[in-house]
Amino acid sequence: MSRRPDVMAADGRLPRFSQAERWAHRATAALMGVCVLTAASLYLPVLAELVGRRALVTTVHTWSGVALPIPVLVGLGSRALRDDLALLNRFGPHDSRWLRAALRRDKRPASRPAHKFNAGQKLYAAWTAGATLVMLGTGLMMWFTRLTPLQWRTGATFIHDWLALTLGVVLAGHIGMAMGDPESRRGMRTGSVSRTWAEREHPLWQPRPKPPRLPRPSSEARD
Repeated sequence: MSRRPDVMAADGRLPRFSQAERWAHRATAALMGVCVLTAASLYLPVLAELVGRRALVTTVHTWSGVALPIPVLVGLGSRALRDDLALLNRFGPHDSRWLRAALRRDKRPASRPAHKFNAGQKLYAAWTAGATLVMLGTGLMMWFTRLTPLQWRTGATFIHDWLALTLGVVLAGHIGMAMGDPESRRGMRTGSVSRTWAEREHPLWQPRPKPPRLPRPSSEARD
């Protein structure tokens, strides 16, 4: 059963991500890492000479890309993941304030209101999801050469290569932001975060304490 964010953990920490969400994130990160490393080995001459076995690297890259959406699709069986995807897809007035403060490099918590996910995380999730789908589509066009004309495959190759480079830069920024926030990494690793961090970084995310469980009426009281 997924842990909901309005239930306090036994140690007083605040549950943030369910086990299904954490595994979906880890599996997606692993597949994305394989895609990036194999792509670099295919396009950078230094790495291509060092790694060799170009046919094998191409096969690993292709199947890793095809499998990339699978962890999220499997994770959709988790209500917690579906709820968080709905939050990521919702952009409110506080997100506009967060973005304006980010552009001004205003790091005061009061200037950056955020719910469970801030505006930067929402934009990153939307951009990465769209880029992954485009990469998958263009990659399939390059793989199944007999299904599309040469002109389409040429355009697909151009888009695939440049989008891959852009995606690598964005991923590097994502990793850099995560490395600068140990509590955020702990939340993805263990599933819970400190209430102090949540109040500072996500002040609009106010989980409610779990209501007390009322005793069930006895059989005599029902009679």
